Amino acid sequence: MRSIVLAVVTFAIFAAPAFSQSSDVVLINGKIITVDAKDSIAQAIAIHDGKIAAVGSNDEIRKLAPKGARVIDLRGLTVTPGLIDSHCHFDETSVLYDITLSEVTSIKDTLELVRKKAATLKPGEWIRGAGWDEAKFAERRYITAADLDAVAPNNPVWLQHTTGHYGVANSYALRLANVSAETKDPEAGIIVRDNSGQPAGVLKETAMNLVTKIVPPYTHEQHRNGLLRMMADFNKEGMTAAKDPGITPEDWKLYKELLNEKKSTVRVFALIRGGRTMDSARAAFAQLETEPKPPQALGDGMLFSGGVKLFMDGSGGGRTAWVYEPWYKDGKYDGNNTGYPNIEPQLYRQMVKVFHDAGYHVSTHAVGDRAIDTVVDTYAALLKEKPTKGLRHGIIHANIPTDHAIETMARLQRDYDAGYPETQPPFLWWIGNLYAASFGPKREARLMPYKTYTQKNIIWAGGSDFFVTPFPARYGLWSSVVRKTSTGTQPFGTAESVDIHTALKSYTIWAAHQLFLENRVGSIEVGKDADLAVWDRDLYSIPSDQLKDIKCQLTLLHGQIVYKATDSPIGVN
Repeated sequence: MRSIVLAVVTFAIFAAPAFSQSSDVVLINGKIITVDAKDSIAQAIAIHDGKIAAVGSNDEIRKLAPKGARVIDLRGLTVTPGLIDSHCHFDETSVLYDITLSEVTSIKDTLELVRKKAATLKPGEWIRGAGWDEAKFAERRYITAADLDAVAPNNPVWLQHTTGHYGVANSYALRLANVSAETKDPEAGIIVRDNSGQPAGVLKETAMNLVTKIVPPYTHEQHRNGLLRMMADFNKEGMTAAKDPGITPEDWKLYKELLNEKKSTVRVFALIRGGRTMDSARAAFAQLETEPKPPQALGDGMLFSGGVKLFMDGSGGGRTAWVYEPWYKDGKYDGNNTGYPNIEPQLYRQMVKVFHDAGYHVSTHAVGDRAIDTVVDTYAALLKEKPTKGLRHGIIHANIPTDHAIETMARLQRDYDAGYPETQPPFLWWIGNLYAASFGPKREARLMPYKTYTQKNIIWAGGSDFFVTPFPARYGLWSSVVRKTSTGTQPFGTAESVDIHTALKSYTIWAAHQLFLENRVGSIEVGKDADLAVWDRDLYSIPSDQLKDIKCQLTLLHGQIVYKATDSPIGVN
């Protein structure tokens, strides 16, 4: 463990009489994990005007504190930088208004929830839900339209899968969407059919749009409530920033609305949906042109119009991601199914070029090894054509990179500040059993290769992909270290595990880098904004399996308390 002791002369600059007492906060008697370049540990922090003025020992900070400073006695608790989610669909509207299925372990129980919801609605009103996972069901199969018809024959039903890459509709909803045996699979989508050729209810990838486009949208008030709930729940988990991938123009307006009303308590770096065509890419580009480019932001680093999100492939769990060798199903190859590209590679390159040449950040969803190779090779080619440092192009998920992809990431990061995996360690846990059934042994061994990344000097950003997995970052810290599934198994092994010191970087300073925020947050250093989280346990000393159970006691954003646990022992004067 390293300790940090700063000379008093360093503090003197920040202890000048110009300090306004009302803007001064001092945290003492803690273990301060700074996540600085030396992974230093301190006891106390001084904050002035929302920024970190000094970091050091209790005695050093006490000497600097103005008489009227607010004192927070940590009583031995641990402080980290506020945690950051680099890939979170930042909205809990569905949690507030729909059926939540993330904890359900059988189709039978799912249908009971649908039946109860139908009893509260008028015929014809929609039933929506999200979060189901067939790998957690006792029945070990998809929900079907016939299942749903039995409990909700008079209401259209749409239940989104936890991956977000497929869902199930009942017959009522399929009729409204004009989906029948004669309906052809849309480009880059699959209508799952029964033995007689009839739609079975499950729709994958772009086929989901056949139904989702007719599901009534949430009202402005519902969406607003969902966003406010998300911010409050983030703060409760010691989280202060998120990268929201694939927002709509309406989402952006709501973010600005809450920011202008001073209701935002989480920094948001938003990516615009780029779609699958040049027309949709140009529309996204036109929207980006109306806002400042990162690192410029709205509201003192609170809201970024960050760039664009594109999709190269689909889902590992849904076996639609683009891979070199066939997916597994029921313990053997799923025929010749190797998934498929969501966008043809040549068109994808043209779309990325629009943004890259104009100096905009691009993050691309790529799960399968073939998709990842395509993405990193595209970035490499365009960077060679137009060398531009600092755009930080990302590979979202980057689940099973090849050796070629890993070497290319390392080179792009070194030479261009680009090619960063934005990865979700909780996949190993929350949908680990689904993945284990789909990837097969060879690919399981190289799933999320964090240890290899460290050996190649590749940095990565951690995240949840909520609502695919629960968003608390403590689950990601834990998963990065132990790599266990929800049932306690370790099909992916531990050869690619990292220690908590490395895992914490991926949810702090490395994640901050992918939000263009590393000069403001992500570590506890003089001059940075005071985004801090206080925990009931010392992350660096507890057994690894306890990481998932740590509890946030206090969260600060810009030096202001945005969450305090009701049972917290922390003393605040």
